[in-house]
Amino acid sequence: MRDFQKPGRSAVFATNGICATSHPLAAKVAIDVLQSGGNAADAALAGAVLLGLCEPQMTGIGGDCFVLVKPAGTEAVIALNGSGRAPMGLHATDMRARDLTSIPVGGIESVTIPGAIDAFCALNARYGRTPLSDLLVPAIHYADEGVPVAPRVASDWADDVDHLKGAARDFYLLDGRAPTPGQIFRAPGQAHVLREIAAKGRAGFYEGAVADDMVASLRALGGTHTLDDFAATACSWGDPIKGHYRGQDLIEHAPNGQGATAILMLNILSHFDFAALDPFGAPRAHLEAEAAKLAYDARNRFLADPDHTTRLAHMLSPATASALAALIDPARAMAAAAPLTEAIHKDTIYITVMDRDRMAVSLIYSVFWGFGSGFASSKFGINFQNRGAGFTLTPGHPNEAAGGKRPMHTIIPAMLAQNGRIVMPFGVMGGAYQPCGHARLVTNMRDFGMDVQTAIDAPRSFADAGGMMVERGYGADVRTALAAVGHDVQTPAVALGGAQAIVMHDTGVLQAGSDPRKDGCAIGY
Repeated sequence: MRDFQKPGRSAVFATNGICATSHPLAAKVAIDVLQSGGNAADAALAGAVLLGLCEPQMTGIGGDCFVLVKPAGTEAVIALNGSGRAPMGLHATDMRARDLTSIPVGGIESVTIPGAIDAFCALNARYGRTPLSDLLVPAIHYADEGVPVAPRVASDWADDVDHLKGAARDFYLLDGRAPTPGQIFRAPGQAHVLREIAAKGRAGFYEGAVADDMVASLRALGGTHTLDDFAATACSWGDPIKGHYRGQDLIEHAPNGQGATAILMLNILSHFDFAALDPFGAPRAHLEAEAAKLAYDARNRFLADPDHTTRLAHMLSPATASALAALIDPARAMAAAAPLTEAIHKDTIYITVMDRDRMAVSLIYSVFWGFGSGFASSKFGINFQNRGAGFTLTPGHPNEAAGGKRPMHTIIPAMLAQNGRIVMPFGVMGGAYQPCGHARLVTNMRDFGMDVQTAIDAPRSFADAGGMMVERGYGADVRTALAAVGHDVQTPAVALGGAQAIVMHDTGVLQAGSDPRKDGCAIGY
């Protein structure tokens, strides 16, 4: 139990339904949907769309999503891939001929077709209990009336101002500046788009006036995007992938997400006795860093569009993890994995909901960079993602950029199962950090016995190409010890990620935690 004389927050307990996400308005809307008779799929969808207005620098209707769904009455988990493809006119050879070595994060080449709206429509059609038109009402309301900008959102917005270009500056700045906490952000153009989707379903977005606005805007910026690219957008249903860690199963979305990286990290860490370590000491942080370097190197070699990923079984194999674990020196840091692309971003949004029938939804939704590509459509202000920056331009690489192909994604929803029963839908936002965040949350709870909120609150570290990022929650002694074994210790400019999770106890009681690094909360009823 936490010390109630120190800063912190309690986990939230409920029995009928619960939501954890990064903005209070979205959490409240999700609970409103549950209380009005909707299920977890309905609630997650309504909350996610609203998050695109509450946190527009992180996500929006111009982005992608991945979803894991555990329907009521079963422990089987279904995966929904809502990631869009590159326009058919994109060619790696053309970019290499221009002496590009990677896809510019702020270039028109980085803009892939938005996949989230198609996936939201499919999620509602297969699992929804409430009409899509009703679920979009809260987001339409807030798009018209406005959302007071939250403190963390305002901080991120200010960091991303210089990334906005052209029409996007008109739609996403107030008097030419980022909004401050409490200022009202409105998006009437997006309200119109959401009304079109409410009336016409996916056709309201991928066809007609909305698609015309997106395609005309992209082509005016030099893009090769066509109406056919938008009309052809289609999400896909499939099976998740699974790894085993100390009596629990980690369920992740299959590629083109990077969930396999989290599974490989935990497989590597299973070779070390964490129970003997201080959870907030340097040896634990060092082992985690080394496992991350090895797992991320495998990610960079193997993960891509599912039609091009051929070494997934090798990456998930316990034998692979065993061989990699043997490379770790407990007393010396190895070099960081080379980055796959220059595209390293801070955050995204994540929402998880569980309802009274114990349907569980784990949903992640993003435009990748802060405000995506920095471009927006000229009429409705749809902010375009830059997911194409997740491609590589290396010839023959499975993740080589090509028209009609999906790039490797950083966003990953997850669930934990024990003895065949789903016990925790969760996600840890934070771009490249996410697999490391999944591993840390699982080990915090499994190895060190932390409750879900304590496990989320705990300080984080992350070794990437820029050095060993160590949050201020760690003491100076830990920093000194990490530097002594060869880590380039730095304090991250922004807190590492933001986690949301729901635990279902054997008693049937639901417990949820929400990350104080974000503006959100968990709400139950």
